[in-house]
Amino acid sequence: MISSCLNGVLACQTPLDSGSLQKSRMMPNRATDILFQLIKSLEKAEKRHFKLYIKRSSGKEDLKIVRLFDALDKIKEYDENVLLKKMNGVTKPQLGNLKVHLYKQVLASLRLLKSADSLDLQLNEQFDYAHILYKKGLFLQSLRILDRAKETARSNQKFIFLPQIIALEKRIENLHITRSMKDRAELLSAEATEVNDHIDMVTRLSNLALQLYSWYIQHGHARNEEDEKGIKAFMKESLPSGAGEQTGFYERLYFCQSFAWYAFIRQDFLQYYRYAKKWVDLFAEQPLMIRVETGHYIKGLHNLLNAHFDLRNYRQFEKTLRQFSAFAQTDRVKNHDNFRIQAFIYISIARINQHFMLGTFKQGLQLVFVIEEKLVNDYLFIDRHRVLVLNYKIAMLYFGCDDYTTCIDYLHKIINERSDLRYDLQCYARLLHLMAHYELGNDMLMESLSKSVYRFMAKMKNLTVIEEAMFRFLRQSIPLSPRQLKPELEKFLHTIKHLEKNRFETRSFAYLDIISWVESKVYGKPMSTVIHEKYLQSKRRK
Repeated sequence: MISSCLNGVLACQTPLDSGSLQKSRMMPNRATDILFQLIKSLEKAEKRHFKLYIKRSSGKEDLKIVRLFDALDKIKEYDENVLLKKMNGVTKPQLGNLKVHLYKQVLASLRLLKSADSLDLQLNEQFDYAHILYKKGLFLQSLRILDRAKETARSNQKFIFLPQIIALEKRIENLHITRSMKDRAELLSAEATEVNDHIDMVTRLSNLALQLYSWYIQHGHARNEEDEKGIKAFMKESLPSGAGEQTGFYERLYFCQSFAWYAFIRQDFLQYYRYAKKWVDLFAEQPLMIRVETGHYIKGLHNLLNAHFDLRNYRQFEKTLRQFSAFAQTDRVKNHDNFRIQAFIYISIARINQHFMLGTFKQGLQLVFVIEEKLVNDYLFIDRHRVLVLNYKIAMLYFGCDDYTTCIDYLHKIINERSDLRYDLQCYARLLHLMAHYELGNDMLMESLSKSVYRFMAKMKNLTVIEEAMFRFLRQSIPLSPRQLKPELEKFLHTIKHLEKNRFETRSFAYLDIISWVESKVYGKPMSTVIHEKYLQSKRRK
């Protein structure tokens, strides 16, 4: 069954087109062979362990799967024709079977190597041992292992493992008289009911958090009152009764996540900050869970940094960034591919955001090469959403540095990609693209381009009064002389500042600092200077 599934998955892989990495440094072709992807994800120690594992288990030095492993390890892009040439004497059908076998062996090797570092793998291993002992008729030995596994699962909040453990205990007690404990039946029945209730609450809250996050990934912030009403109605219908009174770690975690996404979608940044902080504080209360749920801890720090950024909490932002950067240097993160890449992406976004807050755009450009290099090296493991966000952030850096041509290059990576993610970013990438052409003085393009962007944003229901005013200003200002332009800029500035407190009308401020851009025109200063002066003023007020 497993082999047939792997055969099907491997057969459906689309090989990378030759030269695709050269075509796009920042966004290579993501379609690739899953075995190739797995092998490219391996560290040196993991490759060495695989070689020892496979040679020890096979007893043969010249194994075909070792040859296949070496061939895949050496090529930079997956090409089946190149691979067949390297695998002299192997036919195409044989290659498919070898790939399935190698895939399973690499996973088995990794499971053996990583079991000590993964609580989930250890619990599964304990359950497997207990099941083997049960099949051998060694019931008491099986129950002892199950007891230890149950204790480990409870102490680490891994309640999801308890149903299968309890189910095996019940099977043993149902079919055999073990006399292992008095009132065993009543205890197991009560335990099963308690665990099921707990898992039901965790499941419903995690579903809610996931659905809200999914809404944000697709749409971004609420666009209008209709979106707001829809999100409120969904939250009211989906929030389980008594969810706020739960004391378990996972219930509280998913409760905080749900309300963090709910607030973020609605642009209630103060509430977003409160729940992002509660999210991180949960791990401070139970430090053991940082190792158990490292990914959730990293994501919590990322959201807390975003909340500080949205509220312009300069000092707290810097403090949290230092905390996150220090954690990223721990062995737990550095030795785990997923956590290492995740931390790098989030810290990169945070550092760019810090330059946005301080107006230090030129210093921020120093981050670009490192980010680009990482995106190319780890493109197989970075999701499209993060690439989309980073391209937009980098484009904003170049816009703030008055390098509008490079800004446009990065915006094209967003505009030209067919994606069903972040319609909001796709809209504001087009608006920023229009602003960059305006700055370059490309008057011949402005009329047709502004109509195109306007239609796109209207179609996506992304037009607010701010955007409407922006399009009017851009269209009307093209034929004006510098002397005529100044009053129009002042009028436009007055219009958007007047709407600054209206959440739905200022949605664009979450994506573009339009006010600082217009102020730079009115006061004849670089945009970076205007933003840095605001930062200095905020420091003096505190």
